[in-house]
Amino acid sequence: RFKRMNPAWRKPRGIDCRVRRRFKGVTLMPNIGYGSDKKTKYRSPTGFYKFLVRCPADLEMLLMHNEEYAVEIAHTLAPRSER
Repeated sequence: RFKRMNPAWRKPRGIDCRVRRRFKGVTLMPNIGYGSDKKTKYRSPTGFYKFLVRCPADLEMLLMHNEEYAVEIAHTLAPRSER
């Protein structure tokens, strides 16, 4: 399950609440209009999908998909095996 927003956030319901009444300069309420385009969702600003490499064998899989995915090296991967 993807993290969408802070689970502690609750919709303001007060009668005088500035956020609920959408005044200028206050916190914006989340709504469906802030979603990403389906074509560019989960992509980095460079246009690649992020792929986490946990072992050197994972790099073999990326040889065919190097135009779509960018490698992110896991912190558990030892520096010697990064080469």
